[in-house]
Amino acid sequence: MTSPRSSTRSGSGGRPAGAAASFRARLARLGRVPPLHLVLGVTGVLLLVGVVMVLSASAGGRTVADGMVLTVFARHMIFLVVGIAAFAVGMVVRPSWLRAWTPILLIACVAALVVVLIPGIGEVRGGARRWISLGGFTVQPGEAAKVIVLLWGAHVLALRGRAVRLARYAVLPLVPVGLLMAALLMMQPALSTTVALGVIVLALLYFAGTPLGSLAAMCGGAIAGAAVLGLTSGYRRDRIASFLGAGDDLGAGYQSRQALLSLADGGVFGAGLGQGRAKWDYLPNAANDFIFAVIGEELGLVGGLLVLSLYALLAWVGLRIAARTKDPFLRLTTAATATWVVVQAAMNVGYVVGLLPVTGQQLPLVSAGGTALVSTLFLLGLMANAARRIR
Repeated sequence: MTSPRSSTRSGSGGRPAGAAASFRARLARLGRVPPLHLVLGVTGVLLLVGVVMVLSASAGGRTVADGMVLTVFARHMIFLVVGIAAFAVGMVVRPSWLRAWTPILLIACVAALVVVLIPGIGEVRGGARRWISLGGFTVQPGEAAKVIVLLWGAHVLALRGRAVRLARYAVLPLVPVGLLMAALLMMQPALSTTVALGVIVLALLYFAGTPLGSLAAMCGGAIAGAAVLGLTSGYRRDRIASFLGAGDDLGAGYQSRQALLSLADGGVFGAGLGQGRAKWDYLPNAANDFIFAVIGEELGLVGGLLVLSLYALLAWVGLRIAARTKDPFLRLTTAATATWVVVQAAMNVGYVVGLLPVTGQQLPLVSAGGTALVSTLFLLGLMANAARRIR
């Protein structure tokens, strides 16, 4: 016969233990799904969410008055088609062929970052010269820079092998090249892209096996550098002041305040798809940087958590693929891609919900498309490429 004391103890701990066992069982079942299917499935669902939410977010405000609803959505769909083609290329390209081209791509990228700074060639928007117009479309060399540095860095570190355990072989030449690219990006200026580039470089060094002491020193330097850059520009300083509660709600803090109001209006289950009010000229960049606020308003806390769970699943799948990939180049590329995508998503959601200063990061695969959508899909195609090679 079981004593009352032992019975009470097992009863109080039964549900948590049962929930933990159920979670482990579900995770084990998920682990039996082929990694390629998971990459395709998660990427496809996030793209579908993006299509629906971009259409909803762009169907309001000035876009309605100016007849531009379909223009915004059509532009997104064009870049989505190009991105899917880039995903397909990434999934089938030979890693050896891609590695052979990375030095040339790096040189071309540095040249593009210089060219975009030339008046008359680089297009200025909002005080930043980041775009080059090509055939009626604009491209951002900074977005391509993130991809190319990731690929070239993975190539260099894969060649170094175990030598990266000595800091000088890990740091050179990746960090100096990264600093050069960061300097060119800050001349635009593009702090958000520079931060993303730093995340990519640090992720590559970490997964390559760089000593933790060296990584900690570089992380400290990167944080200090970002702080200095954030405080040396008027609009960035205003955003930081707004984040700390000292800004003007009608100035630099306007978007953040409207985003929080949108999330509050959504509640738990949301106002309903297409029923949000923020996009009616209350929330600037609703289809781009602040699309998560529209998701929170129209789909509620439940919809927002489901989107976040998709990014968490993508991170788990990417790191799992990297751990099982024998090719060192694909292993580093996959791990760094998973890290970059999830960190960028966390930064976007972080400033939408008020946990970080506004940085202008897009929500990967969901925000209105452009060069960022195409480059992200190409890297995820490489992740699928690595998944195909797992036996």
